[in-house]
Parts: sequence; structure tokens; C-alpha cells
Amino acid sequence: MEDSADNTPATGCLIAFVAAATAFGVWLRTARPGLRGAFEGQRDWTLLYLDLPCMLIGVPAITLLVWASTRRALGARVARTPRTLLSAVTATAALLLLAWLCLIWLDTRLDWLSPE
Repeated sequence: MEDSADNTPATGCLIAFVAAATAFGVWLRTARPGLRGAFEGQRDWTLLYLDLPCMLIGVPAITLLVWASTRRALGARVARTPRTLLSAVTATAALLLLAWLCLIWLDTRLDWLSPE
């Protein structure tokens, strides 16, 4: 069913690394004000011990799940190159959507902390 020359484990590791780096970048960009004490000097430590681990584990896991599901769904019905391209496109789309959702989540959380 799978090609013997397929680099599936290496590709999965690369996808997980890129997804974790993206999640950390989104978290770092958005969580800084909450960690610095944007509202009356109060720091939100849940950003560090709750949101960061959830993003660093969840975003790569969901991205890998989408990638593997696409590969499995296409299976032997599609040639190797189109299967690889479609899997990469769906993983990229999932990663972009997850990054956007994480950005919205953190922005909304930190807006609750700031005065109006």
C-alpha cells in the first residue's frame, strides 16, 4: 500500500516541528502583554502554564492528525506525488486555521484583562 521510498516519518516530524514553532510564535506574539502585567501590573500566569502547553501540544497533534487522515483517505487510490501534495496542502490549511484560532483565543482572553 505504501511506497518503500516514502519519507512519512521524516515528513511527520517536520510537520510537527513547524506546527510547534508556529504555535509558539503565535503564543509569544500575543501573550507578552499578559506576562508583562499589562493591566495594573497583574500578570496572567495561566498564559504560561495552561495556554502555552495546550498550544505546543494541541496544534502539532491536530495538524498531524489532519495530515495523516488525508494520507489515509487517499491511500492507494491516488499516486504518490498528488497524495503528498494534497496532504501537504491540507496540513498547511489546518495549521493556518489553528494559528488564526489561537491568535483569536489569546486576543480575546487578554482583552478581558484590559480596562475599557
